[in-house]
Amino acid sequence: MNENRVIPQVRWAQRTDCIYLTISLHDCTNPDIKIHPQEVNFKQLDSQDSKVYAVIIELYKEIVPEKCSISIQPNGVQLILKKKEEGPFWSSLLKSKEKQHWLKIDFNKWVDEEDDDCSEDKEFDVPNPPGDTQKPFGPTVENLDELLVRLI
Repeated sequence: MNENRVIPQVRWAQRTDCIYLTISLHDCTNPDIKIHPQEVNFKQLDSQDSKVYAVIIELYKEIVPEKCSISIQPNGVQLILKKKEEGPFWSSLLKSKEKQHWLKIDFNKWVDEEDDDCSEDKEFDVPNPPGDTQKPFGPTVENLDELLVRLI
């Protein structure tokens, strides 16, 4: 590998239908990004320190390049890769099973597979206490005044 070539940090998360990739790189202005069915190529030349930031990501399964999106931000690039086959989560991002030092899980975007159908707009659902399937958890409007009197 060339001395001036650096692999940027990549974070990832997934849903049943897509993969979220974040390539972290400050002052990312005009990257060369190529998306193929089983590979993502990223390259950015940093003119200040004459380094080439580059990574080739060989994907575990196929994606649909024409349905993917790219967003260039000041601190890197965000990609949403549309999976060719919607379904169970991939066991890994990469085809290779080797651990890569530059690849991390993006816990800000990560959800468990069984929670994938939850939307962020959904209201917080508080469960009923054990053994009580009829009454809501916590005070109701009917007994709120009584509760306030007891607290005073």
